[in-house]
Amino acid sequence: MIENVQELGVVKISDEVVATAAGIAAMQVPGVHGLYGTLREGLAELLGKKVATRGISVQMGEDYVSLVLSIEVEFGVRIQDVAWKVQQNVKKRVEEMTGLMVREVNVSVQSVAMPKLQKDRPA
Repeated sequence: MIENVQELGVVKISDEVVATAAGIAAMQVPGVHGLYGTLREGLAELLGKKVATRGISVQMGEDYVSLVLSIEVEFGVRIQDVAWKVQQNVKKRVEEMTGLMVREVNVSVQSVAMPKLQKDRPA
C-alpha cells in the first residue's frame, strides 16, 4: 500500500486498487481473452467470490509500482503485439489513475483461447 501525505491528510492506495485498474486496462486490449489466475483464485471464483485482481501481482515501492499480469490471448493474434499493447495500456491507465510511476509491466502469456467451432457449418 502506498501512502501519500498531503496538506489535508493522508491518501492511501491499496495493491488491490492498482491491480483492479491494471486488469481493466489489460482487458481493453484487443486480442486479450482474459486474465489467467492461480488455482486458488479459480477455486474462489467457483465458490462465488469475485476475484477482480485475478492473474495480477503488484509490487509497490515508495513512489512506483511494478506489475506482473498473466493473460490468455485469443487464437490467431500476434502474441508479441498483444503483450506490448497490454504493457502500454496498463502503464498509461495505472499512472493516470494513481499518479504513481509504473516502473515495469511484465506480461506472461499463459494460454491461448481455443476458437469456438461452428455447429452448423456449411458443407
